[in-house]
Amino acid sequence: MNTRKENAAAVFKHFPLFEGFEEEQLQELAAYAQFQRVGKHSSIYKEGTRSGRIYFLTKGIVKIGMHSGDGREVIKHVLHPMALFGELSLAGEQERQDFAASMNQEVLLLSLKVADLQRFMKTDHRLAIRVLNFIGSRLQKAENRLESLIFKDARERIIEFLKDSANKHGKRIGYEMLIKHCLTQQDIANITGTSRQTVTSVLNDLKKSNLIHFNRRSILIRDMGRLA
Repeated sequence: MNTRKENAAAVFKHFPLFEGFEEEQLQELAAYAQFQRVGKHSSIYKEGTRSGRIYFLTKGIVKIGMHSGDGREVIKHVLHPMALFGELSLAGEQERQDFAASMNQEVLLLSLKVADLQRFMKTDHRLAIRVLNFIGSRLQKAENRLESLIFKDARERIIEFLKDSANKHGKRIGYEMLIKHCLTQQDIANITGTSRQTVTSVLNDLKKSNLIHFNRRSILIRDMGRLA
């Protein structure tokens, strides 16, 4: 058995989408997979390109986003290892409605053609249901974000981003939460639908109130309960 196939099967084993799969099934799926390395700050796919693959992130950080009519970047998701993306191609997307790009380090991906994954979905109802649930979960997150943009002001959205980042990727140190990240203040603005100046102002205000401390690569939340 070739090493590439074994490595791909080992990667798939860590994704909840394939939980409970027999080794033989994982090996069969791995035969169709392709590894791909993408340098830092590089495109994985662009808006308007043909949509035909789904991606499994194994190393690095990827941002998913789109561009507004005036060319401004809007970041929809920041993904870490063991995340999958490009899933709208499974729901009939013909051309990419968003872009995917690596951030501050090299990215390692494993990808499958949509047609290959759909063939497995036809024979394994567990996989079909999990894919459906995953797409539904992503759509719900998009709805929640839209509600946040409509009903919450800029400060609330930035604080919500900090709390969400802490819950997902933070490391607890006593009452404090340390978030290590690769985002610029412009990235945070693109995620929260605000401006870089607003992000700077809110972060500095929170720092003066001793609610957070931050530098270029980390944010320390002093007390999650007090952050408001």
